[in-house]
Amino acid sequence: MYAAVVTDFSLPPRFDRIDDPVASGDDEIVVEVLASALHPRVRSQADGSHYTATDHLPLVPGVDGVGRDADGALRYFVVEEGAMAQRAVIDRRASLVLPDGLDPVTIAAAMNPAMSSWIALRRRADLRPGQHVVILGATGSAGRMAIEVARHLGAGRVSAVARDTTRFAALEALGADEALSFDRIGEVAGADVVLDYVWGAPGATAMTELVRARPHRSEAFTWVQIGSVAGPEAPVLSAALRSSGLRIVGSGQGSVPTRDILEELRPLAAYVGTGAARVDARALPLAEVAEAWATPASSAERLVLVP
Repeated sequence: MYAAVVTDFSLPPRFDRIDDPVASGDDEIVVEVLASALHPRVRSQADGSHYTATDHLPLVPGVDGVGRDADGALRYFVVEEGAMAQRAVIDRRASLVLPDGLDPVTIAAAMNPAMSSWIALRRRADLRPGQHVVILGATGSAGRMAIEVARHLGAGRVSAVARDTTRFAALEALGADEALSFDRIGEVAGADVVLDYVWGAPGATAMTELVRARPHRSEAFTWVQIGSVAGPEAPVLSAALRSSGLRIVGSGQGSVPTRDILEELRPLAAYVGTGAARVDARALPLAEVAEAWATPASSAERLVLVP
């Protein structure tokens, strides 16, 4: 079979022939992959920069996708690696049978970016109805979807923070009560939850300004670190922690038990399947994996590879 294959972390994957996968455990099955999206998480897997990365090569990237099993059932699946191939071995316990009629490309494109905010709000921040959610880095694919997810999960106010002011109207059209630049972060100082897709120096500055502007500093609020587009390190002032009710947590692979993530797959897939989660998806043949990797990672369009 053919797959996207990484043989050097400094080079993009290439379309190449590899051996067919073989299921070995009682819960393992082989699926015909129909679609697998190129998420930022997959890029970092393929270049070896993700915090879970090992140095083993060759590697078939791809951490989730939609496939069809031997019984003809359509499944959304999550894997450690190997989704960007014509066939993949999956653990049936880490998959979900989908209703027929759903578009595999749309599901593959939407599930991962929607999952980032869904898991963060449901399992790390424990969002309560009516609370105020602020999203840092709201113009990215996951950030835009976080607006809709927060609204769906009961947020009473959603504020989108981003650098690109030309896209503020689009963020408000998605459901944000307001869109504002980083230098106006003090205007949302009463937030209950911050979803941070930025981190780095801009994230640390926003955190400090938010703490300083809070009307009641001792009131608890949760900062959920999800992405790091501005850098993997942030110079957080110790005073920001000592002088406020700020609680910093991370949301990602390892911070939430697998069983909890799997419990969220069904309601998340039901939400995505309704079409409520809007995502710009473009399908490319798996054979054009090099072209997909050449597309800027900052693109709002989510590329989906189709074997």
